[in-house]
Order: sequence, then structure tokens, then C-alpha cells
Amino acid sequence: MANLKLINAAKVYGNVPVLTDINLEIKQGELIVFVGPSGCGKSTLLRMIAGLEKISSGELEIDGELMNDVPPAKRGIAMVFQSYALYPHLTVRDNMSFALKIAKIPKDEINKIVENAAASLQLTEYLDRLPKALSGGQRQRVAIGRAIVRDPKIFLFDEPLSNLDAALRVATRIEIAQLKENLPDSTMIYVTHDQVEAMTLATRIVVLNNRGIEQVGTPLELYEKPLNKFVATFIGSPAMNILPAKVQEIGAVTGLTLENGAVAQVPIASIQADISKDFSVGARPEDMVITQGDDYIYKGTVSYIEALGEVTLLYFNSDENNSVIVKVPGIQSIERGQELRFSVDPAKLQMFDEKDLSCKYRS
Repeated sequence: MANLKLINAAKVYGNVPVLTDINLEIKQGELIVFVGPSGCGKSTLLRMIAGLEKISSGELEIDGELMNDVPPAKRGIAMVFQSYALYPHLTVRDNMSFALKIAKIPKDEINKIVENAAASLQLTEYLDRLPKALSGGQRQRVAIGRAIVRDPKIFLFDEPLSNLDAALRVATRIEIAQLKENLPDSTMIYVTHDQVEAMTLATRIVVLNNRGIEQVGTPLELYEKPLNKFVATFIGSPAMNILPAKVQEIGAVTGLTLENGAVAQVPIASIQADISKDFSVGARPEDMVITQGDDYIYKGTVSYIEALGEVTLLYFNSDENNSVIVKVPGIQSIERGQELRFSVDPAKLQMFDEKDLSCKYRS
């Protein structure tokens, strides 16, 4: 198992920079998840680590050894692809043992390795079947098993669950989490666009955007202490609501006047920015509570309702034509066209300066 380090790594296609100044250290035993919008370079970065894409500049080290020019097969890495990439004419057993046969490992040892991996993935009864006789989830488990038998230093997963339906995604996600528990010293890097996968699987999450890394942290760190507006709105579903605000007064407590005239009281010591500038205030949908009083931070007219059973999502169009979403518990007797007011615990508010940087958590 391995430690991995990227030092000022970059990728350029022709004259077009795709990734720049990637500095990241991954420790043995971590499960690191890359997230970000489409086209941000998540899969490209994974392929650079695998050796399938050449690093344009900078360095990649695995256990202190420079890997830039080491062929993919010699990096001690196993990759699980989105498309399974199984040999359709080979059985599950033969798919899982293919790399071991190429490595000329004795047959008895191969059988033992394959059977142990199959047992851990609940594939024993399918070892003699062809891939076409398996479900999508079972095929993905075979692809994972093929990676396990190689005993790699690092596992790479490139959106492995995106081809599965919702129920299979949940089941296979749990299996990957259990696999990590069974291999506590294994180092895994996982690319996904699914926030639930990222939040539930990751030791740490790497948020990518605009050709670089926006923030690295545990799931709860990114959720509770985003360093900028992008991370705040990208992590969490529905996304954080952003409301324009201005400083109303300066003293022991700073009043932030919101777009609808409401005022949020925030301790001035928590603001690490030029308080003469305009701010944006962020409020997560689940932190907004219906109120009848005058201490609200937002009021609006319900334009759409999604009743999901355990929660209800309320949609508003603000005066600034910004979409505001509120998540309230259970089934609510609320109708379209109804005007509501919402309050938020000031401690749960996020604040961003004119450069969209956090005013609370950046040093």
C-alpha cells in the first residue's frame, strides 16, 4: 500500500491548460474522492496518476519514487472503469485471473487469490458465468475483483457506479465501503459526480474547479466550513442559497442587511475581511426555518413544491431573480402562492466577500 504526492502537476492539451498547480498529498489508507463540475479535470487527474495521461509538468511520487515516466503497468495501480471493461468471452473466474496468468503466477495460487476475492465480493456462485449473464452491479463487482486480485498499491475508481440504476448504486456503494473496511491499509482514489457517494465514502474530498483544486477536506469540513462560494454551493443538495447583503453597522455585532430588508446579526470577530465591502450571505436549505416573527432573513412567495415524503422542498423566485430553495421536514400543508418568512441560526450562516471568498474560515 502506498502514499501518493502530486507536486505542481499540470496538464496541457496543445495550448489549452486543463489542470494547473495541482498539489496534493494522499496518505496510505485514505479513500480520496475527486468531485467537481463536468469538464473540471477529475478523470484527467485520475488518468495522470494511472499513467494513461502524460503529466505536462510537475511531479507524481508514489512512496517517494518519481513516477512521471514509469509505465502504467509498473506503477502498482489498478483501475476500475465506468464501463466495466470485461472480456465478454471469458468467465468471471477468467476475467479476474487474467492479469495473474500474464504475470505467470502458479495456477493453485491464482485459484486461491480469485476465490478469496470472489468471496469478499459475493461472487463465488457466479465464477463460471459469462459477463452477459450478470446484472450491471455484478459486472461492476467483477471489475472491482479483477483489481483486488492484483494486490495493487493504489486503487483508482473512475465513476464506477454511474451506469447503474438508483437501487444498484446504493447497494454497490455499500459494497465498496465494506471493501474499504476489509482493506483498511489500501489507498483508494475515487472520481464521482454523485455527492452522496462523495460524502459517504470519502476520508477526504478534493473539490476541483477552474483547472485547479478549490479545497481539500473531510466531508463535514467542506459542508460546514467552505473556503469560498463555489465550494459552499457545490457541496450539499439542494445547493446553498446565496443572498446579497451589506454591512449596516459596525460594533461588537455587525448587522448584515439582506436583499429583502431583513437583518442578520453576526459577531464582528467572525468576519475576516474588509467590512466596508458588500457581502453575500449563504444559508443552507435545511437550516432555514419557517417563522411568523420579524427576525426573518428571507421572505418570499412559494412558486413550486416538491413533496418527497420525509422532506418537502419549497422553491422561491427572489426579488433579484435568484432561485431560493428551502428544505422543511415531512409533509407540509403549504400551497403555491403562499408567502413565507424564514429565520436561520446566525452561527449557521456563511458569509462571502466581493471576491466570493469565505469571511469566516479563511486565514
